[in-house]
This record gives sequence, C-alpha cells and structure tokens, in this order.
Amino acid sequence: MQRAQEILEKTFGYDAFRFDQADIIKTLIDGGDVLALMPTGGGKSLTYQIPALVRKGCAIVVSPLIALMQDQVAALKQVGVKAAFLNSTLSQEQGFEVLQNLRDGKLDLLYIAPERLVNDYMLDQLRYADLSLFAIDEAHCVSQWGHDFRPEYRRLSVLHDHFPDVPRIAVTATADERTREEIIQQLALGQAKTFISSFDRPNIRYTITEGNGGRNALAKFIESEHQGDAGIVYCLSRKKVEETASWLSKQGHNALPYHAGLDPQVRQDAQERFLREDGIIICATIAFGMGIDKPDVRFVAHMNLPKSIESYYQETGRAGRDGLPANVWMSYGLQDVIQLRSWVEDSDAGEEHKRVQAHKLDALLGLCEQSDCRRIALLGYFGETLEEPCGNCDNCLSPPEMYDGTVDAQKLLSTVYRTGQMFGVGYLVDILKGKEDDRIKRNGHDQLKVFGMGDDKTNPQWSRIVRQLVAGGYVYADVESYGAIKLTDKCRPVLRGEQTLMLRIPVKAKLSPARKRKSNRPVFNLSETDKPLYDALKTLRTNLSKAGNVPPYVIFGDATLEELITFRPDTGDALLMITGIGETKRDRYGKMLLEVIAQHPKVEAAE
Repeated sequence: MQRAQEILEKTFGYDAFRFDQADIIKTLIDGGDVLALMPTGGGKSLTYQIPALVRKGCAIVVSPLIALMQDQVAALKQVGVKAAFLNSTLSQEQGFEVLQNLRDGKLDLLYIAPERLVNDYMLDQLRYADLSLFAIDEAHCVSQWGHDFRPEYRRLSVLHDHFPDVPRIAVTATADERTREEIIQQLALGQAKTFISSFDRPNIRYTITEGNGGRNALAKFIESEHQGDAGIVYCLSRKKVEETASWLSKQGHNALPYHAGLDPQVRQDAQERFLREDGIIICATIAFGMGIDKPDVRFVAHMNLPKSIESYYQETGRAGRDGLPANVWMSYGLQDVIQLRSWVEDSDAGEEHKRVQAHKLDALLGLCEQSDCRRIALLGYFGETLEEPCGNCDNCLSPPEMYDGTVDAQKLLSTVYRTGQMFGVGYLVDILKGKEDDRIKRNGHDQLKVFGMGDDKTNPQWSRIVRQLVAGGYVYADVESYGAIKLTDKCRPVLRGEQTLMLRIPVKAKLSPARKRKSNRPVFNLSETDKPLYDALKTLRTNLSKAGNVPPYVIFGDATLEELITFRPDTGDALLMITGIGETKRDRYGKMLLEVIAQHPKVEAAE
C-alpha cells in the first residue's frame, strides 16, 4: 500500500484515497476478488489502475465502448502509464503489435471489448501473457434486470475458469440489490469482497418539472444557468433528438444530434466535438453517454422520462464528474409513461422481466411526483439513508404547496368508473370540463353527474392530478387499451371518502443567484482579477490538447485550473501539490504552466 500511495501522488497527482478506494486496492493487490459500487466521478478507474501498476504483469480491462477505451488510454499515457486498447479502430497490423507488446510484458493495462475478450483466439493469446488482474467496467451490463443489458457480458465468467489465480474486480456506478446479486452470480464472484460507497453526488442539483413547457422550458434552463456550458439533452425518440438539436442551434447554441440511426461518421464527429471542444450540447437517445469520461459536463437534461431510476441515476451522473457544481433537469408528461409502458409490453421479454421493468418505471414516477427531498428518495432506492434534506434539489429549494385534493381525486376516479375505464386522459378531462363534444354526446357522457364538475381547473391542472394518481398507484394507464385510464383497488378508500389525499401544487423552481452565471465564466468562484489567468490557462490547455490530439480535460481538468489560479505555484515542486498534476505532467507541462502563471501576477482587489 505504500507503493500504491506513491503511485496515487506521483503518477496521478492526488494526495489521498477517497471512498473505499484504499480497501479495494489492498484487496486486489493481495490477490482477492472485488465487486465495487462507486458513484460516477468517485474514482472507480483508480481502483484497478493502481493495483495494475503495483502487481506484476498487465491488467486486462473489459470496457463496453470504444470511446471509453480511447479516453482512458489517452489519459493514462498522459501520466506516463504504458496502456493500449484492442478494438475495431485498429488495423490488423496494429492489433498484432498490441498483442506482441502484451506478450513481451511492455504493457501495464490493456483495454478490450467483452465480445473480443471471450473468443477462443484472445483467450489463447492471454495464456502467453503475465496478467496482473481483470477489471470488468460497467459491470451492471451483465444483468438482464439492468438498464444496459449486454448478453456478451455474461460470457465473462470464463475468465474465472481459464485464469482462476488472477484477481478480478467488477465495478459499476449503478446497481440495485437484485442487479448486484446477478453480477455476483453471472461473473462467478461468490468469494469477492463487496464495497458499496455512497451513491450521493452532492455537487449535483436535481430539478424535475412537468412537460408542458417543452423546448421553451429547456431553453430557459440553459440560458439562465448554463450559457456556453457543455451539456447532454436526452430525448425518448430519434425524431425528437433531431428536432431538439435543430431548435437549440437556431437559438444560438452549439447543439448536435446523436442517435443510433445516424450515419456512423456523423455520430463519431459529434462525439469528437463534444469531447474536444468547449460548450457543445449533445442531444441524444440513451445510445450516447456510457463510458463518456468528460468531467466538465455542467448539465444533463431529460426531455422525457427515462426507463428507471437506475437509468436516471446513470445518465444524470454524467454531469459534474469533476466534483464542481452541476445541474440535472427533467421535463416529463403522462404520455412518456404510456409510451414506456407500451415498449415494455410490446417487448419479447418474459412476463417476469416485464413486471420488473414496470415496477422500476413506477418507482421513477414516484420520484418525479413526490413533494419532499428528491435526493432522500433517490438514495433510498439504492438502500442508502440520507439523514436530512439535501438542500440542493427543487423540492428543498422551493417546497411545493400541498392541498387537500380528495374531492378532485374523487371527481377524476368517478369519471373513470362511470365511463367504463375505456378512455384516455384527454377525453376524461373534457368530460370534467363540460366540453361540448360530439363524441361525448354520442356516448351519452354529457348526461353523467360528473360532466362539467371540473370546470374550476385547467386542462394542465387535471393532467397533473392524473399523474399524481398514477404515481400513487390509484390508477394506471393501460397500454393494451391505448392508454385508457383504469382504476386499482387502492382507489376504493378515496372514492368512499375514507382516505384523505394530499396533492401538490407545482411551483416554479427558484434559481439560486449564486448559480446564475454569465456566458463563458468558470463554474468555480473567481474574482475579475483572476479571469485573465483563467483565460490564459484555458488557451494553453486547448493548444496542448490539439498538439497531443487528446481532449482538453485529459491535459488538465477544471478542478486543476481552479487550484492553479488559487495557489499560483511558482516552482516545479509546488506544482506537485496541485490536484491532478503528477510527476509526468509536471515534467511535460510544468515550465509552460509556470511561465503563464508568472505572466499574470496576483492583483489584490481594491478595498
């Protein structure tokens, strides 16, 4: 562990381990297996990269995406680690060279896709190599109950059969108890030590709003807090991805579409720009994001409801990986629920799998419609307790008003019952509003007692009530009946007046004045006198990234820039005290950094 501490400081530029890193690293160094759950941005990579440098041989890292492999290898080379990847971007000759380097002991880490790793040829090649460990990244992909299921991950159990003496670590940022059990079973990790760090990401602010505002609400969110920032906007369909990207571009933002239906080169170009340029917004389906190692994504927005809390946590976790303040924002409507339920029902999965997915969707809907701290509920889903409200979500910052909605709920439930549980939200609301409609008259529903009884509320208000009743389990949208609202047994006490039902009145989320930023300002708090140095360091970082053909954050992250400006080191040894600067980066970039800092002496603000 003394050697591990030296590598942490001298190679990676950090002075202390975080979360369970030290215990995980010690277990692997000692030859034990590990299952580790750590939050995005919590330093999962170091838990296997450091043991790979301590133990004899090469570590094999299972990575699901080409972008992740390339990012990790580029970052490792920047700090002087001998790393390589094997994927489809390499020519046959380049692939042979990587394998030869592996056999000759010239690599510390080799990144490889799961489907390539488990083929007979690759397994045979590994027998000629000295292996230090196997690291299985994004291990939740092994679970059929998870949100990123990949069948090829299940074949990774052969690693234990072929190399029983090589320690293995499976790491992920998202896995509920059922998924954790499946990871252990499918990867033969029965003897592994399990480490579960906190799922909390305190630097992230959570905001969830109703979907009536659509793109205008998204634009207001970006312009008020994230003008000029890098961000990701998730949409449910490819069409909506392209429409949203086009619309944001017309509003003056650098927005690009990304989904599986686009030409591969278009996708690649969009991803490269996102990684290498500042202020790019990617509008995407869930095809984008896993393995994206960009630490300075300042916001993630959802224009539709994700599939589950796991999906929501995974996708929102791509914001603020550097630990600096970030926002996640979601706008959703009942139509999202109907669409997602329809996809579950229409899938080829078994009935048990469909029930699990429906339950996960219900849990997410409950998170969206609750009135108290969202972080408490989010962490509670993963079995973690937060002792007090977080103070950094919309419900904490702008607590929703509640009212006795029992009578309104009774009106809606009665309308569902009296119309035979055969109609969708729009039709039910038209009845409550007393709309003069030929279809309503034809069905005789204008003669119902409830006709016109809800004229005191707007259509969006009634839609909001329906969503809360769905979230509470009093009604559900039956996808087999084209979204018809149907009653559950839970609604009976409400209809009979035996249960009071409190409903929320939405309020607009208040933006903290400290979080509003002008375009192109750093996310951390700097004085105006520090801005010239900040701009100069960013320019240097950009030039170095272009020269090295790597993303800017691989050179230095924003957190490193913040410390350089705050502490203004004036010697090479002082640079080693800055987070993210180890000996290799000091030797490679130190002279240039010190020159830039010297050219911008500290100016004391006038009293």
